[in-house]
Amino acid sequence: MSNPFEKSDRSYHVLVNEEGQHSLWPAGTAVPAGWEVVLADRPREECLAHVEANWTDMRPRSARASAS
Repeated sequence: MSNPFEKSDRSYHVLVNEEGQHSLWPAGTAVPAGWEVVLADRPREECLAHVEANWTDMRPRSARASAS
């Protein structure tokens, strides 16, 4: 069985949760509770580039706020 998160020939979404954490998610797969789609139905490489450009601090939002 192949990993649906690593197929370069399918579309993906980028999800973000309330803590600002990002996730690559296969399009057509139910989005888990607590996550919202911020980039939809794009090639895997485009989604990965979006995550890299927009999730520059890997700490959850609550940890960033308490560190300030």
